Amino acid sequence: MGLPDMASFGNRASRLTGGTLHKAYLRTLGPGSVSSLLKIALDVAYVLLALITGVLLLLWVASIFIPLDNINVTVSDGSDGRQMPLTRPLLLFGVGAVTAYFGGFLVILRGLRKIFRTLTLGDPFQPDNVRRLRQIGLILAIVTGGVWAAQAAVSRLAPGVMEPQGVSDLLTPVFSILVVFVLAEVFREGARLRRESELTI
Repeated sequence: MGLPDMASFGNRASRLTGGTLHKAYLRTLGPGSVSSLLKIALDVAYVLLALITGVLLLLWVASIFIPLDNINVTVSDGSDGRQMPLTRPLLLFGVGAVTAYFGGFLVILRGLRKIFRTLTLGDPFQPDNVRRLRQIGLILAIVTGGVWAAQAAVSRLAPGVMEPQGVSDLLTPVFSILVVFVLAEVFREGARLRRESELTI
């Protein structure tokens, strides 16, 4: 009986090992990939955020009719607390600001769900994704500016309720906004290259 063909044995082992390692790695695009799992997580978060936003919207409408006679809120500035009357404009502003905050992130999640749907289909470089990313960046900028302005206004009108944001607090949101707009340009370039490739073929 002759010796086994070591080259053939090595090739067979390499094919088996390569196939096992290939299956061990998770795919990032297409059905059953990491993108599809993230799409499911985004769907769940979107439904929960939609419910929260709906409840807040109903609460804002109810705030128009809720009687506020002799209702006070306690404001603390860190050392002691003081009471101030809860007025209807203050209540409407507070509930409306929170509702707008959650509503903005609801729109952002809707855009992300559509983007991850294209990732799940394995076709991310679509012109619509460029528009969606720019919309996400714009809404994120509006939400960031709105939160900064609201906190600055509340800190002046009702000292002790909250502290205004400093410039350093805006570094992370501004960086995130810039990253989103850069990603939009990357997707735009990818869509252009795909279009040129299709025309060439």
